[in-house]
Amino acid sequence: MLNEPTVEKLKTLRLHAMADAWAAQQAQPDIAALSFDERFGLLVDAEWLARENARLRRALKEARLRMSAACVEDIEYAAKRELDKSLIRQLASCRWVAEHQNVLITGATGTGKSFIGCALAHQACRQGYRALYRRASRLFHELALARADGTYVRLLAKVARMDVFVLDDWGLAPVQDQERRDLLELLEDRYGTRSTIVTSQLPPAHWHEHLGDPTLADAICDRLLHNAHRLVLKGPSRRKEMPGDGGSPAASLRSEAPSGAAMAPAPEPEGQRLAPPPSPRSPTRGRRGHARKGGNTRS
Repeated sequence: MLNEPTVEKLKTLRLHAMADAWAAQQAQPDIAALSFDERFGLLVDAEWLARENARLRRALKEARLRMSAACVEDIEYAAKRELDKSLIRQLASCRWVAEHQNVLITGATGTGKSFIGCALAHQACRQGYRALYRRASRLFHELALARADGTYVRLLAKVARMDVFVLDDWGLAPVQDQERRDLLELLEDRYGTRSTIVTSQLPPAHWHEHLGDPTLADAICDRLLHNAHRLVLKGPSRRKEMPGDGGSPAASLRSEAPSGAAMAPAPEPEGQRLAPPPSPRSPTRGRRGHARKGGNTRS
């Protein structure tokens, strides 16, 4: 039987990974010991894995994370950090994303707020969600430019569509009146339908005072603080402890999970790598797979 026409048809159908896997099977002398169902399952697994990895690469490119290699498996759990490993495992399950809850990460500079925020967004991308990262100052600058060129509504709609939005370094500078209104518009579009991660050096108790305007501050804090997981990072700056690591590691933290939000634990952490294909007799997995991207940065 000629295999070339079949390979060409697979490539025409854009099943390139399946075609490559089939060619690899032909080169294995012991492949005949497997049944047709087992061999076909291996081909389907190869195609699924390739598509999941491609989807993850697109999601991470779209997210534009400040630390694209940050992931929950790279967080160290040294005893001096008092890091709640069970909490990280619960957040890694991404149930908080499915239930449209927020995550607020606060702590002193250099304690790893941005790393944890990017790691949670990275995990959401691996679970099949879409994410977007912006520093607060840059976000307000983009909104001001969008208002000037007539793309303001389009930009708000883009942020509103993202399953997870990371607002990094919130509260570093005084908030202008237009920035307060922009933030309220953004949060109003996302409240109850999407999840938001906010990192800040200011504790949430001081956010109302920082916002200034009592009416807008009430509206913003109500949409952010309600039904949110709070992570308070402790310890000295990681940049001082590990000057060669770029300051990316997370520091110790303590948490306050919202009442009544029981979440199932995620699988045991592993090293960040491409997910192996399931066994030949396992059914094809859904779109929310755990395909992973290489290139670790230890935290």
